[in-house]
Amino acid sequence: MIRILDFLFSFFGILFLWPIGLVLYVIGLFDTGSPIFFQERVGKGKKPFKLMKFRTMHVNTKSVATHLSSTSSVTRFGGFLRKSKLDELPQLINVLKGDMSLVGPRPNLYNQIDLIEERDKRGVYNFLPGITGLAQINEIDMSTPVELAEKDAEMLKDLNVSNYLKYILATVSGKGQGDRIVK
Repeated sequence: MIRILDFLFSFFGILFLWPIGLVLYVIGLFDTGSPIFFQERVGKGKKPFKLMKFRTMHVNTKSVATHLSSTSSVTRFGGFLRKSKLDELPQLINVLKGDMSLVGPRPNLYNQIDLIEERDKRGVYNFLPGITGLAQINEIDMSTPVELAEKDAEMLKDLNVSNYLKYILATVSGKGQGDRIVK
């Protein structure tokens, strides 16, 4: 049932939000010259997939976890995209394709070894990664791998349609933050 909801929400999200996406894309062209960002992330079964996002950092920024990035890496427009969570909009394509779910553990990079080990211990990689979830609405980010993996496992153990909708509504209403840049 969740996959059907993922498909429907992402399809209609893309259908209705493409004008906003187009405007953000054009502004992003002026901001960085390369408004869409693709990055290899760890997916279900630890298989790689290409995550799509609106670029929020300068083009030459190193590919590291957000909490290891510098605030000077984020562009002014990128700061707006992060705060509004609009940088995540292209991930609806990842959801439509089946690489991700709307709700699940945020997909990490392959160089986040501690997080991969903690999630692996708890079976988190048996599920699709997601755009939002219990950790995000509780403001737990990838800088605390054990706490994040525990919260992800807790969410996945109890994930049903009701909780799925609850996490989406909490995110849309502004609860939680993405990974924070601490430098």
